[in-house]
Amino acid sequence: MGNFFNDLITIIGSSYKTSKEIYDFLGWLFAFLVAYRTVYFVIGIFFTRKFKPAKKQHKYGILIAARNEKYVIGNLLDSINKQDYPKELLKVFVVADNCTDNTAEIARSKGAICYERFDEEHKTKGFALEFLLDNIEKDYGRMNFEGFFIFDADNLLKSNYITKMNDAFDSGEKIITSYRNTKNFDENWVASTYALHWIRSIRTGHRARSVLRLATNIQGTGFLFASEIVKNGWHYTSLTEDRALTADAVAQGYMISYQDEAEFFDEQPTSLKIALRQRLRWSKGHLLAFVETAPQLLLNIFFGTKFLKVKWSREERKKKKLSQRFFESLKQRFASFDVLMLQTPFSVFNIVRWLIVAVIIYSCYTYVNGINNFELISKSTFVGKLIFKLFNFKVNVEPGYAALGMGILLAVWARLFYRFCVYFGNMWIAVYLFIIERSRMIKIKFWKKVLFVFTWPIFDIIGRYTTYVALFKKVTWKQIPHESKVTIDDLNKAIK
Repeated sequence: MGNFFNDLITIIGSSYKTSKEIYDFLGWLFAFLVAYRTVYFVIGIFFTRKFKPAKKQHKYGILIAARNEKYVIGNLLDSINKQDYPKELLKVFVVADNCTDNTAEIARSKGAICYERFDEEHKTKGFALEFLLDNIEKDYGRMNFEGFFIFDADNLLKSNYITKMNDAFDSGEKIITSYRNTKNFDENWVASTYALHWIRSIRTGHRARSVLRLATNIQGTGFLFASEIVKNGWHYTSLTEDRALTADAVAQGYMISYQDEAEFFDEQPTSLKIALRQRLRWSKGHLLAFVETAPQLLLNIFFGTKFLKVKWSREERKKKKLSQRFFESLKQRFASFDVLMLQTPFSVFNIVRWLIVAVIIYSCYTYVNGINNFELISKSTFVGKLIFKLFNFKVNVEPGYAALGMGILLAVWARLFYRFCVYFGNMWIAVYLFIIERSRMIKIKFWKKVLFVFTWPIFDIIGRYTTYVALFKKVTWKQIPHESKVTIDDLNKAIK
C-alpha cells in the first residue's frame, strides 16, 4: 500500500512542469480576456455620454417593491412627488410584499397605488415585481405606459432625475441606468465600501460603455426600461433579478445605456453580518445568472444577429448600408462578450486551477524533489516587490512527507500573500474616487476618508469568498433592513 501511495504521488508530481505551463497559460488567457477594461477605465476618467434635452415628455410607471419599509418609503415617495416632471405623466405603483407593518398605508397616503402581496414561498424582489406588473396589466395595461422605472424603497431622487432620464429615453434608448450615490456614505466603514463600489462601477464601466454605445449592466435599482421589455410580463425572479435582466436584455439584442446626469441616493448596509448575508445572495445569483445566460451570449458572440430575438425589420435593413449593418453586428457581438465577461465567475475558475496545480500537483512534486530556495516573499506585485526589499526568506526542505506538507502550506501562503498585496494595492482606487467624485459626495471628515481607504478592499475580499461559499450553500432571499430618516432635502444641503 505504501509503495502504491508513493508511486501515485510520484506520477502526479511528475506532471507539475506541464501542469504549471497550462496553469500560467490560463492565467494569461483570463487576463487577456478582460484587458480591454483598461480602455474603459481611461475613458471613464474623462468622458461620459451626454443627452440632448428631450423633444417629448413620455409617460412612465414607477415600480417600487417594498417589504416592511415604513421608515423609508415615505421619503422616497416625497422625492418622487418633488420631481420637476409633469405629474400627469407619472403613476407610482408600490407592491407591499409580505409586509407586517404599515408600509401600504404610508404608500397610499403619499398618492401611490399600492398592491399587497402575501407569499412566503416566493420571496425574492423579482417575484414581487412580477406580481406588481401582472396587476398593472390587469388594471391599467402595461403598454399604456411608454416605460417603467424601478426603485428600491430606500432610494431618494434628485428633483430633475426623471427629466434627465427622459432625455436619454427620448434619444431612443430602451434601457437606461443612472448615477447611484449613497445617503449614508459616512455612517461607518461597511457602508463606505458599498458606496465606493457603486462609484467605481460608474467610473470603470458605465461611463465608458455609454460613450462607446455598448451595453452596461443594471445594478438592482435606479433604472428605466421601455414597456416592450415587459410586454409579456416580468420573468426575472432569481436571487439577482438585475443580473438576469442585464444578460437576457443583451442576449436579445438590447443595449443598456447610462445617464450620468440622473442621480439618486441609496442606503447601504452598516452591519457586517447583514452585508455578508447580502453578498452571499449576490454571489449565488451571479453564479445562477451565468449558467442561465452564458449559452445565449456565446451564440450572439459567434453568430451575431442570427439568433437575436430583437432583429432588424426588412425596412430597417434596407435603410442601413452594408457597412453600417456590419459595424452594428460587431457592436452587438462585443456587447455580448462584454456582458459574458461580467457574468463569468473567474474567481471560481482560478480557485479550481490553483487547488489542482498549485496545491495538489505541486505538493506531490515537492514530495519527490524537495523544496529548494522557495522565496516566501513573491515579487509578482508592486507591493510584493517593496516587501521583498525588506524581507527575503527562503525555504529548503528535503524530499519526503515533510516537503509534501510544507508544499501545501507554501501554496496557501503564496496565494494569501498575493491576494493581500493585490487588495492592499487597490486602495489607490478609493483615493482616486474620493478625488474625482468629491463634488457629488456628501461631506465626509478627512480621518474617515483615510479609514475608508484602508477598509475599501474588504468589499472585494468578501465578494471573492462568498462566491466560494455560494457554490455549495443553498441561499434564500432575506430582507435588508432600512431605517435611515434622511430626506432628499437633507442630502441637497449636505452636498452643497
